[in-house]
Amino acid sequence: MESASVDFILTDPPYLCRYRSRDGQTIANDDRDGWLEPAFAEMYRVLKPGSLCLSFYGWNAADKFIGAWRAAGFRMVGHIVFTKRYASSSRFVQSKHEMAYLLAKGDPSRPLQPIDDVRDWHYTGNRLHPTQKPIKVLQPLIEAFCPARGLVLDPFCGSGSTLVAAQMTGRAYAGIELDARHCETARFRVAANETLPTKKSKFFALAAP
Repeated sequence: MESASVDFILTDPPYLCRYRSRDGQTIANDDRDGWLEPAFAEMYRVLKPGSLCLSFYGWNAADKFIGAWRAAGFRMVGHIVFTKRYASSSRFVQSKHEMAYLLAKGDPSRPLQPIDDVRDWHYTGNRLHPTQKPIKVLQPLIEAFCPARGLVLDPFCGSGSTLVAAQMTGRAYAGIELDARHCETARFRVAANETLPTKKSKFFALAAP
């Protein structure tokens, strides 16, 4: 990808928590962190100056994520908590929230009406991906942080929720996914919305695990 070609990055990378769903599904590369710094260095490179990246992350590896963001050149300019009505896991405490940091490249303009940093979560049922993110949650984030008709990139796009959310807000989109099964799911979901009147762009890159 060309440097400084993306208007907004919205992504949900592996949390480095060795995730295993109730039915035994796992996430590729969730058991190692060697990809973390190179991935965010590339995200910083392709993002336009004065633009934003919103990344979900795992609390258990917050130090590693923050280190990778800072090493790439990002500044942390916001933190969003998404509250759940259910517990996704229960150990010492019940896990009833998701979190994401808002990261800046350079000095982006501040929105006229900043969104709340505590937001509701909508359960997807994880039918398409073991950690599937809800389109209803992602749409307002794209509308808030990506300019109209801008290009949204998700380099860990999973089942394509970010891409569909970008479609529904009239933005162009680009997705990269490692797992061929999830890539096909994302292709199907994107194609199902191609009758929308807005102009779109997309690509998928597959790499061996």
